Amino acid sequence: MSEENVYRLCKKLCSAEIADTENSDFFVVFISNDRKQIPLWHQKASHRADGIILWDYHVICVQKKENEKSSQVWDLDSTLPFPSPLASYVAETFRPSFQLFSEYRRFYRIVHAPVFLRYFASDRRHMKDSDGNWNAQPPTYDPIVAEDGAVHNLNEYIEIHSADVVPAVEADLVNTVKRERLGLVISENQLEEFFALPTCAT
Repeated sequence: MSEENVYRLCKKLCSAEIADTENSDFFVVFISNDRKQIPLWHQKASHRADGIILWDYHVICVQKKENEKSSQVWDLDSTLPFPSPLASYVAETFRPSFQLFSEYRRFYRIVHAPVFLRYFASDRRHMKDSDGNWNAQPPTYDPIVAEDGAVHNLNEYIEIHSADVVPAVEADLVNTVKRERLGLVISENQLEEFFALPTCAT
């Protein structure tokens, strides 16, 4: 449900004027990989002291404020400060120095928040078993329907593969993210590089 929580968070932050709805400095980041197995630390759902858990996918917000060097991460499932500076969030949550087997390497789909709010849709079918029964109690609020009438496209966002990673982070990629419905996919070592681009807030 991290995708719906992030959707509602973006709406709330925009209504509170923490972010502008159209010229937003918010980006939605989907995290997954080919095998749908990504380790993250400091997660509330973990039963371990270090907070590690293996998600199939996870969704966070990253805010790149104009005239500020440090981006902020809004992760509703994290035990870290809310929000957290991007650099410390990456260090604590992804543990880049921790050597992972290749099948656990994380990749990141970055979508501009205004685009996400217009086009994302979920009827929560992924929360049901093969017989149509709920695996967990669904939220009481209505499912998300996109402006174009789509009722479910979550799979398009969480299908994140190593083959889709852009070869290099360049300034014009920011415009791509702001234009494309599904944004773009980057590798972990490109994440901070992308949000360091000065044009992220333009």
